[in-house]
Amino acid sequence: MNLLAYKHYKKRRKLSASILITIVGISIFAGACKRSYLNPDPLSIYDPTTVFSTESGLQAALAVSDRHIRSYWTNTSASTNSVVIGTEYMFSDMAVYGKTDVDGNSVNFNIADGLKPTGGAAGPSTNDGNYINHYWDETYSGIKYANTILTYVDNVKGLSEEIKNTYKGRAYFHRAFRYLALVFQYGDVPLITKILEVPKQNYRSTKKAAILEMITKDMELAVEWVPQQKDITYIGTVNKGACRMLLIKCYLATGQFQKAKDQADILINQSGYALMKTSCGTFYPGGESKTWPITRNVIWDLHRPENKLIATNSEVIMGMPNRGGQSNIAFATMRIFGPFYNSGSVQSPDGKNAVDLYARNNSNYRANLDYGRAIGRGIGTFRPTPFAERGLWVVNGVEDNDDLRHNSSVGNWGRMDSIKYGTVSTTYRGQNLKLRHPTTNALLCADTIRCWFNWPHYKLFMTDAEAEANQASNAYAGATKGSNGDWYLYRLAEAYLLRAEAEFYLGNVGNAMNDVNEIRRRAGCTQVYSTITIGDIMNERARELYLEEWRHMELSRVSYCLALSGKPDEWGNTYNVNTYDKYSGTDQGGGSYWYKRVVTTGGMYNRGGINSNNRTFNYKMDKCNLYWPIPNSAITANNRGKLSQNYGYDGYDASVPKWETWQEAVEDEGKF
Repeated sequence: MNLLAYKHYKKRRKLSASILITIVGISIFAGACKRSYLNPDPLSIYDPTTVFSTESGLQAALAVSDRHIRSYWTNTSASTNSVVIGTEYMFSDMAVYGKTDVDGNSVNFNIADGLKPTGGAAGPSTNDGNYINHYWDETYSGIKYANTILTYVDNVKGLSEEIKNTYKGRAYFHRAFRYLALVFQYGDVPLITKILEVPKQNYRSTKKAAILEMITKDMELAVEWVPQQKDITYIGTVNKGACRMLLIKCYLATGQFQKAKDQADILINQSGYALMKTSCGTFYPGGESKTWPITRNVIWDLHRPENKLIATNSEVIMGMPNRGGQSNIAFATMRIFGPFYNSGSVQSPDGKNAVDLYARNNSNYRANLDYGRAIGRGIGTFRPTPFAERGLWVVNGVEDNDDLRHNSSVGNWGRMDSIKYGTVSTTYRGQNLKLRHPTTNALLCADTIRCWFNWPHYKLFMTDAEAEANQASNAYAGATKGSNGDWYLYRLAEAYLLRAEAEFYLGNVGNAMNDVNEIRRRAGCTQVYSTITIGDIMNERARELYLEEWRHMELSRVSYCLALSGKPDEWGNTYNVNTYDKYSGTDQGGGSYWYKRVVTTGGMYNRGGINSNNRTFNYKMDKCNLYWPIPNSAITANNRGKLSQNYGYDGYDASVPKWETWQEAVEDEGKF
């Protein structure tokens, strides 16, 4: 997309968002003392039925829907201490909460004691911790935006059926994207398919299988109706490729594995996409190349925000534009996911701070020691598990350091011992950091949870425009105002891994292996698979899609798919679709595939106390945390009906009635 088109795109988004927000606000699942959820609340003199009778009204709702997707990755508040996507990684095999200077319950993430429907599930107001309630609220907001289009589109005069269907298809995508997430984050949830004219407070939960059936049907229509990206003026809006990708996931989640494989074949072979196997776009060498040199390579280029949405990137299916002025949402990846290496907890062998950071206008500044600019000044809000740091990269018993996603020699992978002492007063200035004293073997890092871990630099680095413009700044955070923070929603590499998953369920292990190895070869790996398990496929997803996939949600989805298929996991366990999600406790027995990965593979949850910085941290995860608790505010607001609470949480009642089919739920929406 050229610059002029992008300016029009930004203007359209800004105006459309203003129109929609001005016209209609809806309080969804608010507390009992607030307005009833789903109660239309006109915030101006305009009548929604009038405004949404025009195409500009539909465009407004669609633009807000497109932009809203970013709210699952970034933090919509001013804080740069945490981001929403971090919660998905804390509830996975890939990361834990890392900030060791806050209250014990938040740091320990003691799920069995701390995660309750009435509390423990925090949100943006706390800045740190988890965003479980944010996911619930924002997801139903996204459903509201999609339902706005679907409720009013047929009232718009002068539009052809083809154009109306295009709007419907895009709205189906947005609604299905969010319901797919909801059912694998929360299980059985209320199904809402329209904008209501009067309040409704007697909802029932609908079984996830029924919701999955409905959104699969919707996505089949979306794939038929939505145009390809080449026929769309703007980037970052829903296209046919994105619809097909989501349909593949829907087919997997409904046990239609052959259909999933067939759709993946079309996406990979017949849709004009191709894996990027050579460097693309412009080479952006990072913040301070004298400090952290980058050898240009395809993985580095592929993940530069400036290259993600360009026309020559044949791998991007749908991205999320996040750049420039007021439309930019801060995405402080380096600050939040990077190690707190300049903390006083990291010492040199002669007892000085290891890496004091100096601004470019400071007399102690050295360009070859400018780590604040080169790798950012991390605070370790989230830290990778030992598995994400090391075990993930072992294939065939060999740690594959040629894998460009784990390659420190080209600069893609960050290692603590690649950082050099920078404090002017230490005699070790310019030498590489050491975890232990060279003669006494004493630890030189008092807080190995927050301050000492390796990281995927190629994923985290984004030019911080504000810090770059300020000679007095000594640290970069990531994408700030004025930065390019574009991010992938879907790219073709994931389609290969979804096809591998479908082939695995179908029993075609050789084909699954070939798809995984295709991704590995593109990454320059020397180790490839000679056979494949579901664990190998999920490992490759972790390597390839870090901070792109919703890791907890995808592990939950695969847990369900494994139960549907009857196929064993990498340890030989099989799962019953009726019982796999009905376990509680922190022992090794029973539970879902998600739980096995978190406690067996991740290596930090339920392993006993971990000592760091003279404190003991006891990371815990419960089997019932496969699904998050339905917020108590949603349950109490629904005071003329009863929503189902999930197994293992206060308020769970197996006798609470649920809708068995989506048709029943839709029919009931008009009953008050």
